[in-house]
Amino acid sequence: MSIPESVSPCCDENKTHPELIANVTRLMPPIDTLYDLAELFRIFGDSTRIRILFALFEQEICVCDLANVLNMTVSAISHQLRILKSAGLVKYRRSGKTCFYSLADDHVKTIIEQGIDHVTEE
Repeated sequence: MSIPESVSPCCDENKTHPELIANVTRLMPPIDTLYDLAELFRIFGDSTRIRILFALFEQEICVCDLANVLNMTVSAISHQLRILKSAGLVKYRRSGKTCFYSLADDHVKTIIEQGIDHVTEE
């Protein structure tokens, strides 16, 4: 009897594998780290924030230019930038009355690039 694709196969008997459990448990990051990782991915889960991060790949950009590129209001962009900044994903530099935003570090670009590679692979 074949299992339909929509159903995950399950063990035929309820038997644990103590060595495997010990190994996985030993390698598992602390629960606080996993919660922080889940929060990071929640922030990446918004298409506007992804678009902002992608726009910052090559150079720093002011809020007004970001709003223009993404065809959104300055207020909407500012709100999303606050979230990205509080998550440590973007940083800014002030020049006179203008704030220029950029990616906080190369890790952010790597995460986005790997995500794009994953969703576009055939």
